[in-house]
Amino acid sequence: MANLKEVKQRITSVTSTQQITKAMKMVAAAKLRRAQDRILKMRPYSQKLTAILNDVVAAMGGELQIAYAEQRPVERVLIVPMTSDKGLCGAFNSNVLKSTSTAIHETYANAEVTVLPLGKKAYEFFSKRGYKTIADHYEVFMDLSYDRVREIATYAMDAFIAGEYDRVVLVYNHFRNVATQEIQVEQFLPMEGASVGGNDTMSIDYILEPTKEYVIEELVPVALKTQFYKAVLDSNASEHGARMTSMDKATENAGELLKDLKLMYNRSRQAAITNEILEIVAGANALEGN
Repeated sequence: MANLKEVKQRITSVTSTQQITKAMKMVAAAKLRRAQDRILKMRPYSQKLTAILNDVVAAMGGELQIAYAEQRPVERVLIVPMTSDKGLCGAFNSNVLKSTSTAIHETYANAEVTVLPLGKKAYEFFSKRGYKTIADHYEVFMDLSYDRVREIATYAMDAFIAGEYDRVVLVYNHFRNVATQEIQVEQFLPMEGASVGGNDTMSIDYILEPTKEYVIEELVPVALKTQFYKAVLDSNASEHGARMTSMDKATENAGELLKDLKLMYNRSRQAAITNEILEIVAGANALEGN
């Protein structure tokens, strides 16, 4: 049987850990509510903006060439993985890092890849492994705002227009609910599919002033920055959801471990008492024999 003192120390340690995980779960839940509100309010705006852009581009019938939709041979790629700054959030970070590594070594194995990490975990992972890394924006989640994200999106868009990159890819967790986050490897640039008027039929014919061309030129950058911001908000909400779920599970596991340890402690204590009784009885019998 285990030593009583050792078992008691383990019980104290697990109890302390359980209190920490409970506190972290409550903190994550509070942050999740704010992050969830932001992404749920952002999605309808982003979807409507994209729908308007689709309708306008479809109405033009391909008359206007959109610079952000230019297709080029993929020789230089910018990948933007979005992780957290801290751990203790289950497989949230590892899923992003694995998907990004897969994209680098398989999908874009023949291209020159540059990594623009958002989140301390992504920056540490790729910088330590010798990848070409842009380290200017990895602390974005420390003070998350649209202005900071717009600055990052503007850099990626301007670099694409300048020909520095032929493709820009976002890797992030899509927030579905508190317990479910889905990894997304999404092509940001060049625009494709629904983002450039992929609809065969036009749902609404807008009257645009001053011209459709002017509106397209103004609307496309706004839609792209909104899309980028939505991905960052998705990642932020997913992080807190993953951490809340992870800490909740850790708290449950600590409770189960405490039950086992208390049972072990009681058994050890009973065994010690039994041994003491046996020693006393043996001593008494020895005295009587003398």
